[in-house]
Amino acid sequence: MLKLSLNPTAGRPLQFLCLGCHADDIEIGCGGAILKLAEQYPESTFHWVVLSATGVREEEARRAAGLFVGPGRLRGPLLKAFPDGFLPYAGADVKKVFEELKREVSPDLIFTHYGHDAHQDHRLASELTWNTFRDHMILEYEIPKYDGDLGRTNFFVPLEEETCCRKLDFLFEAFRSQQGKHWFKREMFLGLMRLRGMECNAASGYAEGFYCRKAAF
Repeated sequence: MLKLSLNPTAGRPLQFLCLGCHADDIEIGCGGAILKLAEQYPESTFHWVVLSATGVREEEARRAAGLFVGPGRLRGPLLKAFPDGFLPYAGADVKKVFEELKREVSPDLIFTHYGHDAHQDHRLASELTWNTFRDHMILEYEIPKYDGDLGRTNFFVPLEEETCCRKLDFLFEAFRSQQGKHWFKREMFLGLMRLRGMECNAASGYAEGFYCRKAAF
């Protein structure tokens, strides 16, 4: 299996843009990859954006970003208050957020939602990512849910079992408001990483899977 690596631009550390519609999306979808990148590239910068984070979810999102990245490398988090489930109906205002981001950062890698996600908010975020950042490396992450919309990922980030455990520990430490939900279970998140690890023959047996539409090297 072909393996790719990131090369920082001369004189500038790597910049990552992490986009999520709701508090916990980024952490569920690509939290392991973020932990791995933060370890591999200690000088890197993480720009963190959550479009719908209000009330207790705002504080949870802020806490989670700090746990996964650490304050020294974190830019943001930029937390917006668009209503959950209604992002497509506020499309023009959401698009303005993306246009402002484009003027502020030119990331080496962007994490965003899967374009065929069953959740309408997620699909809009993915669409706006692609039509705003047209010359960037973009990986679309997956969010397991009741709708059963998991697909066939084609890009994998192998993870050590210890990294998977850290991801889950941080998830459950930060997002306490979600722990009563039937889908917010350690075994479910770990099971998906085990499945993706099997698919890419990860040495540890664990990985996160992504959808990559375009890549060049």
